[in-house]
Amino acid sequence: MRILLTGSSGWLGRHLAPRLREAGHAVTGLDVAPGADTDVVGSVADRALVARLFAERGIEAVIHGGALHKPDIARYPLRAFVEVNVTGTLNLLEEAVAAGHDRFVFTSTTSLMISEAIRAGRAGGARRAAWLDESLAPLEPRNIYGVTKLAAEHLCRLHHREHGLSAVVLRTSRFFPEEDDTHRHLTGPNIKANEFLHRRLTVEDAAAAHLAALERAPAIGFGTFIVSAPPPFEPDEAEALIENAPAAIARHFPEAAELYARAGWRLPDHVDRVYDPSLAEAKLGFRCRTDFAAILRALAAGERLPFAHDPSYVSPKERGGGEPC
Repeated sequence: MRILLTGSSGWLGRHLAPRLREAGHAVTGLDVAPGADTDVVGSVADRALVARLFAERGIEAVIHGGALHKPDIARYPLRAFVEVNVTGTLNLLEEAVAAGHDRFVFTSTTSLMISEAIRAGRAGGARRAAWLDESLAPLEPRNIYGVTKLAAEHLCRLHHREHGLSAVVLRTSRFFPEEDDTHRHLTGPNIKANEFLHRRLTVEDAAAAHLAALERAPAIGFGTFIVSAPPPFEPDEAEALIENAPAAIARHFPEAAELYARAGWRLPDHVDRVYDPSLAEAKLGFRCRTDFAAILRALAAGERLPFAHDPSYVSPKERGGGEPC
């Protein structure tokens, strides 16, 4: 297929574009920043540009990964988030419908599921970890990033219902390589390793999920899926995760405490939320390859950790001083 990939210079795009080409697809990369996998420098908010690409490149499917993200809140006004994340998505959906497409894959985020109450967790008085799946409602995003991504999800649903466009929404958990922009209580690799228990995946798994969604979209019609490393826990452990996470972890991984001590790391004292990706496994046939057990195996063998950590990583659009996506 001839695929338009937005956000092609970003962290996901640079891993996804080669995978798409390996699968036999012709990829047109669109991003506001130049990059090895970006054919056209421009914004999804530019409707004329989007229309021209569809016409000139004969686009047959869209993977929409371009967006303004949570760290951009400190850099751009609220209006920019609406123009890029909402209007940009609408531009792509309308062109896809006009072109008669049968599949559209949208990269969303688990962040939009986190209300202030869920985010507060144990500090806010929660007695159980929040067990989060696609049935969670009502959704109350706590910032402009989450608000606009949720609006874009609704646009995907609307275009399926009104025009029959098959659309798959992937709510990905964390896979960024840089340091966390709010938490610095542990080293970056330690934080990332802990998050594989409940809210992280590798960028390689994120890319693989998009390929699975592209293939399955016509059969699914419309679907929203959490994409995250499978947690080792069950819902009935939610109370234990708040009260004493190391003990809960030890029941599944007796070796974890010793391996962490050897690395100079700490297990989480408590876990406030767990993302459940079981629907993606059931409906998309997709399961992340890298999980917490893989982290422990790498520690035990003294091997390279199976995830990326790059404290110096800067978004290509910020390195180049580009406009929003």
